[in-house]
Amino acid sequence: MNKKIIALAVSSLASGVAVAQSNVTMYGVVDTMYVYSQGDAGIGGGKNKFSGLAGGGGTAGNRLGFKGEEALGNGLKAVFTLEYGLNIDNNSGVGTSGLNARQQFVGLAGNWGTVALGRQYAPAFDATANNDALEATDLGIQSSLSVYSGSTITPNSPARFNNAITYTSPNWGGFTAKAIYGFGESRLGDTWSDNVNSVWDNGKLGLGLNYNNGPLNVDLLYQSRLQVEVPNFVPGGTAVKAPGGGSSINEWYAGANYDFKVVKIYGSYQALDNNNSIVGPDVGFGSGIESSNIWTVGVSAPLGNGVFGLSYGRLSLDRLNNTSGNSWGWGAMYQYNLSKRTALYGAYSYFDNSRNSVPVQAQVAGDGEGIGARGENNYAVGAGIRHSF
Repeated sequence: MNKKIIALAVSSLASGVAVAQSNVTMYGVVDTMYVYSQGDAGIGGGKNKFSGLAGGGGTAGNRLGFKGEEALGNGLKAVFTLEYGLNIDNNSGVGTSGLNARQQFVGLAGNWGTVALGRQYAPAFDATANNDALEATDLGIQSSLSVYSGSTITPNSPARFNNAITYTSPNWGGFTAKAIYGFGESRLGDTWSDNVNSVWDNGKLGLGLNYNNGPLNVDLLYQSRLQVEVPNFVPGGTAVKAPGGGSSINEWYAGANYDFKVVKIYGSYQALDNNNSIVGPDVGFGSGIESSNIWTVGVSAPLGNGVFGLSYGRLSLDRLNNTSGNSWGWGAMYQYNLSKRTALYGAYSYFDNSRNSVPVQAQVAGDGEGIGARGENNYAVGAGIRHSF
């Protein structure tokens, strides 16, 4: 109740309008950890190391959000969410270096479901967190393998679509469906035509089906980046863009978990198909994303006043014009609950990258860069505290 009163007061002062008829809630997560990470540096030898605080969150991304609704009558209501990320270890976040929007949207909801417009989660965001024993953490295995390989089926920022319209169905006997389309709104032009504002180029599409009933959860997904722009290099080195010049990047995912009470098991498989031309390792015409597949397995179990989780995953890259590569990793995490809102945790992750793979590492180390190297392995270990409000 106090949160709602505070949020109402803040909203009223900021807008200068009455909000008495709206139900507004302020919420957030404050999470930080100490992490030490090390890995072989690759060509030239040496070690890459990081030691410090991960201010963006260890088990959950730090955020400050406002959400609310207003009853409009006949079962119809207006809904909105404004949610922003921040780092608590330095002077960045809301009001300092600008807003970092996790999601911000407005819409209408009723017995038929919800339609919303703005920056929103694609179906993959929740699905990948559902079916990983380490959840959506930056020390998670699926989380790191998917984000470094360029997938939008990930519990990270690539699964948030800009300029998006969504439909989320009501729950039908355990089944919930979600559809999202993010307009590309790309300003395209070349030497042969005027600039045009394309609806389809660089647009993003997502379809998801979730079944959650009793001990079983299943997620099925399809996501696509439509007609990815392809730079067209003309003589003289000038780069121009050809509307519709690229192929779509398509992704599929199937994941599930089953709770036996004494133990919970997890598994997932996903694939990415990119038919755009690739020149050199990791250098693509407009995308730089290789075709790939990822599979993961995991298990978690209650232990004392907390939960212990263990996860393993493997990424395989299928390069069109270069040697294929792979990365694999495993991780473990224990969360000890001090209360319903506060937890202590410790975690460890290890990744091994082949010479022709991508430099996968734990994302909490060095702001996600500089530790992982091709052809080498790396690890991260850390401990922290999380509070939700």
